[in-house]
Amino acid sequence: MPDDKIIPIKYTSRDFTSIRRDLLEHARRYYPNTYKDFNEASFGSFVVDSVAYIGDMLSFYLDYQANESFLDTAAEYKNILKLSRTLGYKFNKSPSSYGVVQLFLLIPASTSTGEPDMRFAATLKEGTRFSSDQGGVFTLLEDVDFSNTENKIIVARVDETNGAPTYYAIKSEGQVVSGELLEEFETVGAFKRFLRVELPGENIADVVSVFDSEGHEFVQVDHLSQDVVFKPIPNTNSTNDGVPNLMKKVAVPRRFVVEHDDDTTFIQFGYGSDSELLSGSLADTSDVVLKRHGRSFVSDASLDPTSLGSTDKFGVAPSSTTLRIVYRSNTEDNVNASSNSVTKVVEPIIEFKNITLLSEDTRDFVVSSLEVTNEKPILGDVSLPSTEEIKIRALNTFATQNRAVTREDYESLIYSMPAKFGAVKRCCVEKDPDSFKRNLNIYVLSENREGHLTKTNPTIKNNLKTWLDGVRMINDTIDILDGYIVNIGIEYDVVVNPKSNKFATLRLASKAIEDEFKVQKELGEPLYISDFWSALKGVEGILDVKDVRIINKVGAPYSETICDIKEKTSTDGRSIIPPRTYIFELKYPNVDIKGNIL
Repeated sequence: MPDDKIIPIKYTSRDFTSIRRDLLEHARRYYPNTYKDFNEASFGSFVVDSVAYIGDMLSFYLDYQANESFLDTAAEYKNILKLSRTLGYKFNKSPSSYGVVQLFLLIPASTSTGEPDMRFAATLKEGTRFSSDQGGVFTLLEDVDFSNTENKIIVARVDETNGAPTYYAIKSEGQVVSGELLEEFETVGAFKRFLRVELPGENIADVVSVFDSEGHEFVQVDHLSQDVVFKPIPNTNSTNDGVPNLMKKVAVPRRFVVEHDDDTTFIQFGYGSDSELLSGSLADTSDVVLKRHGRSFVSDASLDPTSLGSTDKFGVAPSSTTLRIVYRSNTEDNVNASSNSVTKVVEPIIEFKNITLLSEDTRDFVVSSLEVTNEKPILGDVSLPSTEEIKIRALNTFATQNRAVTREDYESLIYSMPAKFGAVKRCCVEKDPDSFKRNLNIYVLSENREGHLTKTNPTIKNNLKTWLDGVRMINDTIDILDGYIVNIGIEYDVVVNPKSNKFATLRLASKAIEDEFKVQKELGEPLYISDFWSALKGVEGILDVKDVRIINKVGAPYSETICDIKEKTSTDGRSIIPPRTYIFELKYPNVDIKGNIL
């Protein structure tokens, strides 16, 4: 065959069959005298099959890599998270749960007056740890002063002979967060640009502090180009103006960001060194915003309040030191706690005011008498969002540009709240029809330990309101309310093939309906009855579907929300359209799905 002969190649052949066919055709046409044995059992056929096999594999991996490079077509969870991060979406698979616990402490009665001896009314310090019946650990976020006059005090024990009180019980409350504080010491050698430090453990919820051995603090920021944070400074005139702290812009040349890659958590530093550190402790806005004579640079005319240093080093990376990293890690995958399940005091930190004047035995008894419970559920952990949910949230996050203008902006920012402040499972934003101003009603729902929808507790609502205050429009006012959960049951009538096992067919039919609720519905999302009909008709052994009925389940253990199913059903009977603040939930599929054979 001449060397200059042009041989056509079909680049569209990408699977095993088409590649093998093209190779055989090529051999017949261009090598008729050399290759004649086309028997499937021949060695030549083996070579052709091997080449087609390799070509098919290469085509698959090429398509796979191309698909995984774009958010719309990516399928792997890890790749979707990485692509979403480029759009500004921050994801942590280990969110924190917040709640309030009730604390009880026994103190002795005064021997002289019989009243509570408040000298033993100690202070339970921040950092005290509790645990739930399921094994989850919770840490106290604030000091609890049992000597506070607002605490409730009742008689706990009396003298059996004369009925005089011997001990009093003091009830107080404190806010807790899931997880326990851990320390990691990391030795850092020579200077390295963009140093990354991996933290041990899988359920890391938050990095609390980072200090080097010289005492320098590294501050967590949202992105490495942010070189200014706002810190509270004690207000000396707080008694007059009622403001306990003043907000100051503080330059943070030593800073880091936290990155979560599925089960791994990293701390990422910039690429500046200590020798390039010229920033002061406080940022002077006029130095970087105004075009002033004598300055060695001219800044951008637009002002970003979180980037006042105009540095191109993305912060200082530590070198030749030891980092002390304090972080909070969850002890369980699901850190929600049901009511009255946090009952164990793991490590109390109690401080008495005049410890030297108190009896050691009585003091030890008071410490051992500490009890804890939670009257309301501790919420904040939610099940992982599906791949489609992450894609939608990432695109919405990119569109918001860190400000809330539209309804979609608010919903995206709600889902983007840092996991260390808790999380909500579902939300919707509605304009208040009774308000003359731009007041918005935000309806939220959380998820309990069993994965069922429930009301969001006040702590997460307060965190959410604080989070939105920094991004909302100045003329927007926000009210955070509870969404309405409509628990439903589904009954269906089908005709089964006489040759099929009736019980097995019913189990498959109920499973097909349950699969329609694998992804939790959104607030206000219609319930399509036609989907249930299609799912049932696709079950092997079912000849016909006669009827599908939706029933509102009310009363314990269901929610108290009543929804008129008949009124909300569309005229064609194919869907049930709830109000925007309502959500349908199939709470107990094994009980709430019932099938009948006609």
